[in-house]
Amino acid sequence: LQSNGCCIGPGFTEENREPEEETIIKIAGNSYLVSPNLPDFHSCSPGWSSAFYGAECFDSEVHSYMKTLGKQKSSESQSIDAKKVELEQLLMMETKNYRKTIKFYQKLLQKERRSKGPETKSMLPKLRGQLEEMKSKVQFLELVMKYIMYAEQWGVESCVLPTVIHNGRTDTMDVAPTDELSLLLYYNTEKHQCNNQNGVRVLQAGTPLGLMAYLYSRNAFLEGYVQQFLYTFRYFCTQEEFLQFLLDRISSTLSSASLDPSTSLTKICNRSFYILQAWIEDCYSVDFATNTDLLCTLKEFISTKVAPLNGYGEHLLSLLEDASARKSGSAHQCSSMDKCEEEGEEDRKTLRSLCKKLSEDVSRKASLRIFFLQNFNWKLSKGMGPIAQYQRERLHTISSVLPKPCYNSFTEEFPVSFGKADEVGPYLLIDYSAQQLCCQLTLLQQEVFHKCHPVHFLNSRALGVKDKCVAVQKAVSTEAVSLKVCNLFLSKCIQDQYLLQLLRNADSISTWVAAEIVTCHTSKLQVSLLSKFLLIAKCCYEQRNFATAMQILAGLENLIVRQLPAWKILPAKVAEIMEELKAVEVFLKSDSLCLMEGERFKTLPTIPSAHVLAMHVQQLETGGFTMTNGAHKWTKLRNIAKVVSQVHAFQENPYTYTPDFKVQSYLRQRITHFKDADISALAADNCANFHQIPAEKHSRKIQDTLRRMKATFQ
Repeated sequence: LQSNGCCIGPGFTEENREPEEETIIKIAGNSYLVSPNLPDFHSCSPGWSSAFYGAECFDSEVHSYMKTLGKQKSSESQSIDAKKVELEQLLMMETKNYRKTIKFYQKLLQKERRSKGPETKSMLPKLRGQLEEMKSKVQFLELVMKYIMYAEQWGVESCVLPTVIHNGRTDTMDVAPTDELSLLLYYNTEKHQCNNQNGVRVLQAGTPLGLMAYLYSRNAFLEGYVQQFLYTFRYFCTQEEFLQFLLDRISSTLSSASLDPSTSLTKICNRSFYILQAWIEDCYSVDFATNTDLLCTLKEFISTKVAPLNGYGEHLLSLLEDASARKSGSAHQCSSMDKCEEEGEEDRKTLRSLCKKLSEDVSRKASLRIFFLQNFNWKLSKGMGPIAQYQRERLHTISSVLPKPCYNSFTEEFPVSFGKADEVGPYLLIDYSAQQLCCQLTLLQQEVFHKCHPVHFLNSRALGVKDKCVAVQKAVSTEAVSLKVCNLFLSKCIQDQYLLQLLRNADSISTWVAAEIVTCHTSKLQVSLLSKFLLIAKCCYEQRNFATAMQILAGLENLIVRQLPAWKILPAKVAEIMEELKAVEVFLKSDSLCLMEGERFKTLPTIPSAHVLAMHVQQLETGGFTMTNGAHKWTKLRNIAKVVSQVHAFQENPYTYTPDFKVQSYLRQRITHFKDADISALAADNCANFHQIPAEKHSRKIQDTLRRMKATFQ
């Protein structure tokens, strides 16, 4: 259970943030904080839902519940401390009950698998429904806790924002503007009946200094501004400038902050800590892990300036250590199968995996249908006799046009027992069902997708990512791309290039699909593989793994593959799947938020197509980012943040398929074997890829030619 889950939108979802949980559990027992008005050791990252839903993240139910907290009688006054104490007690009690019920559900599930008694089967659905209700209540209480943390504490009114700027005396940026209107530009929405005559002000644009100062606004967290800023600030300031802005505010207010939480200095100091922690929690991998100078500057400041004065410095250092260990691979975000040494940690991870499986089972049982594999009467060939021997004899000719394997992130070293995938050829693909292969390909795709970050999809033109191209052109290195023309980030802003690796992996799978087909030596085998890949792609998109589905489609649309004679003898029902895949591709390209519609994405796992998402972001990046007065268009940046936030939304609902390491090992080797292959060269070495003239027709033509030649000599 994630007791520190982030803001949750309508219908609620659960934020998957293991590192923050670990930090909280480590520090929860250490109450040595000197200043009582400093923030508690909770997660400060608002989460993807804050960037996506904005002000709608906190609905009217949250506001109504807030009014009932902190007072037992109508005559009693409300206070933030009373609200927090009551809410923490409720949350602790509900969490404890939820944990007990989860453990009982687990035992009951194991008993049902062993005995399969009717009583156990009847109890499981009821208990599952109770768990969903309890989970909903816990997440709602977490949402209210976030509201208290963000709305009721440490924010300042907009009129105090100039004071925020002047508190930092060592700013390298221009600090001349003192009027709020010269820093930020607002527009008024329609009036509400209960509002004043000015209506509701919405931020429209601002200078870099003004946009950073707006982080301290009382409504910055509630409006989703903080998370949107963390996604997009690289368009108008560097990581060093943003860090220096925060450190200057902490330096100028830390020693002067009084114990009174209502003073502006105290609010500025604590909001600075909140923003800094949220930045570390959410963007460590893309900002600090790739910039050692930035990380050293932060650590040195915390050690020398913050830690000697209060315990929050130790909390930030611990947070950095955990993030660094997670980045280096000691704690993988996607893995839930590792055993922990501490019993409490093991219980938490078991609980989290059960929650995810529970949500997935309930949703999938209600929405998925029996696959169409049962509707077909034809069978795929499984011949392994003289055909396999002929295939092995041709290995030296095929391998002559293949590059040497290079095992990296997507394709690692494999066990010796599965090291002869080249000799097995494509026949293992035929032996396994489309559903089995779909599950294992989905797990492989999930492994690389869960390592990406929303920021990776920004400024992709500077990396050479273009439309109608699955990956960066192989003949052109990324260094040859003109960054001066395409780069939308500031020149000194360091950008992580993981998106290129994600797209290369996609390109490798597409090449593998095409290569497996063109290397089949008979039309019958080609038909079997074409059918299998089409069925896998259909199964993938029905399971919302759109990434693998589009990768298979790209391989099948290869110019050489599309000209194969096997398409003419493909069963009609299977051939129709190709049109379905094209329709899915059009659907994905039609709207940047098409996968976020409805409620399915909150309960069903989803993997989007990385290239399609990058193209949507590029479309939003088209046009100027600044107004005529030099202010940066926040409405444009907000829309970009909303689109890329879906990356984190999809990552928090992973697939829970059982991994088949034998199949995965085979797939990894085959993909690596063909990833840089020349499809045209492979096809040229195979006579099955060419239209053959029937033997009788061919002999008749020869006889006719001989007769004509004989007649000329008579």
